[in-house]
Amino acid sequence: MSRIQIPASIDAAPAAAQPALQAVNKQLGTVPNLFRLVALSPSALEGYLSMSTALGKGRLPAPTRERIALAVAQINGCSYCLSAHAYLGKNLAKLDDAEIAANRNGGSNDAHADAAVRFAAKVAQQRGHIHEDDLQAVRAAGYDDAQIIEIVQHVALNTWTNYINEVAATDIDFPLVEARKAA
Repeated sequence: MSRIQIPASIDAAPAAAQPALQAVNKQLGTVPNLFRLVALSPSALEGYLSMSTALGKGRLPAPTRERIALAVAQINGCSYCLSAHAYLGKNLAKLDDAEIAANRNGGSNDAHADAAVRFAAKVAQQRGHIHEDDLQAVRAAGYDDAQIIEIVQHVALNTWTNYINEVAATDIDFPLVEARKAA
């Protein structure tokens, strides 16, 4: 059970957040618990949705964004986000089970995406304190500085949702994927 009470419906959420939740419902056909949780702060919901929307217009393709989300969720031990992004990765980004497993291990079976996911994993694990060699490796794979900035921003946004869900112990409303414990 969630440690922060999640509004049971759009109507139960703060009035200022209801239009945004209605937009989420229109886009996804449902309003996952994360969105209703964050709606307790309409400003936080607005910020989250604004950054998500802006990054969706970026140059990283949706499958790569899902790959990064899976890697970061595994690093941060967030079963809610692993469950959500495994579902989205499989059903929207068309990632297969082997790819999702590779992403959870901080890589990809796609050579180009592998560089982005490995870089994102290092950024998450090392809290941004990466080595010059890491930056050169992602550049050598064909990512330019704008895409590198987007990768870092995806790490930050996913870390935020991981933390929110872990703090709240958000009830998982996707098929369950449990985070592996760090060794």
